[in-house]
Amino acid sequence: MQQSHTKNKMTNYRWVICSMLFFATTINYLDRQVLSLTWKDFIVPEFHWNNNDYGTITAIFSIAYAVSMLLAGKFVDWMDTKKGFLWAIGIWSVGACLHAFCGIATSGFLTGSWLVGFEGAKEAIATVSDISKVTSISVSLFVFARIILALGEAGNFPAAIKATAEYFPKKARGFATSIFNAGATIGALAAPLSIPFIAKEYGWEMSFIIIGALGFIWMGFWVFIYKKPELHPKVNGEELSYIQQDDHTSPVEKAVHTKKITFGQAFRYKQTWAFAIGKFMTDGVWWFFLFWTPAYLSSVYHLDSTQSAPQIFVLYLITLLSIFGGWLPTYFVEKRGMNPYNGRMKAMLIFAFFPLLTLLAQPLGYISVWIPVVIIGIAGAAHQSWSANIFSTVGDMFPRSAIATITGIGGMAGGIGSFLINKGSGMLFDHAAETRMKLFGFEGIESGYLIIFAVCAVAYLIGWRIMKTLVPVYKPITDL
Repeated sequence: MQQSHTKNKMTNYRWVICSMLFFATTINYLDRQVLSLTWKDFIVPEFHWNNNDYGTITAIFSIAYAVSMLLAGKFVDWMDTKKGFLWAIGIWSVGACLHAFCGIATSGFLTGSWLVGFEGAKEAIATVSDISKVTSISVSLFVFARIILALGEAGNFPAAIKATAEYFPKKARGFATSIFNAGATIGALAAPLSIPFIAKEYGWEMSFIIIGALGFIWMGFWVFIYKKPELHPKVNGEELSYIQQDDHTSPVEKAVHTKKITFGQAFRYKQTWAFAIGKFMTDGVWWFFLFWTPAYLSSVYHLDSTQSAPQIFVLYLITLLSIFGGWLPTYFVEKRGMNPYNGRMKAMLIFAFFPLLTLLAQPLGYISVWIPVVIIGIAGAAHQSWSANIFSTVGDMFPRSAIATITGIGGMAGGIGSFLINKGSGMLFDHAAETRMKLFGFEGIESGYLIIFAVCAVAYLIGWRIMKTLVPVYKPITDL
């Protein structure tokens, strides 16, 4: 009998894992955006916030996220991918739901009325004559809920990047990262089509509860879907060989690489600083777009959260172009023969030029609201393309045992940058509105947005230049 030499067809279970990472990131960004789409129209009338109050809440979220990212990376490396992700999404889902009860808690602290429903809390708060107390207590409670949300959400990207490194070879990680990272865009895309309408129909509290509950559903699937590829019965030998094609280490070297990197070790490498500075310079831009675009459309174009839903939807629909950002470095590697790092850095330089368009958002906005919407969408797509690739540089440079820790350090740096831009924006916008500040023909809050758009425009080129100076050529870490 003639022996068959037919090779088994490679399974594609890695894409099931990638889809789970995509849905986790989608939920992450839905939870993150509930506040930005409800505060102006639904929360301000109850708690009397101004831009600075909102800026304080988002800024403290950013700094809590920053610190949590530093810890989350170590936590995920310690707990490993499966358990680390479960803890992360469980904590942030609890934090998301906690926002809904801030009104009841405010009522309790001010009037002693704790055993009331959402409507009862509104009625009790309305009887309080000292509005400053209402504002102060409600802001503090939202900050607390936001810190819990940040603590959990910080684990998403370290765990997702670690899972990607476990299930994809280096050449495919950029594309896989761009796929799951597109969940941020899908979450931002779905948010304006759902959250304002849930809030309008059922109250702003229910928008936090309904969106927050999605994370618990995801956890139920993750428990049964995820295992290491070498242990998973749905990953055959061909797929495992594809996944591990970069793994040329001996068993002794693998044993060494199971050691966990310390923070002291991590900061000895220029590669760590390059990643951290790149995140510091650019993460705040995305978070500014995410947290402030609805307020921008309200303040400058007088559109409430339901009226601006088409603009927000189109903005994030454009951002989906970021999937191309994962393909471009793969093209440079496979067609141009570049190593993964050089291919990514070349792609990131290209993406860094697109945010310069935001310099035109305010000047051309007088023609139509759609012009700044399209420009912000293009800048957002460029950011997500940049983000997918800067995350992948960690896997290019560091062993798998260090990936979540380094990702956490970079996330901390990005969170600090986000804190500065969110708090600074809130203060600037209130100052510009109160003083009727004038700049290049713009007056009031419009001049404030002109300044922040200019900061967003140049951040990527500055970040890229610093990264390239610190790590001019591909240099993987081999002594960990």
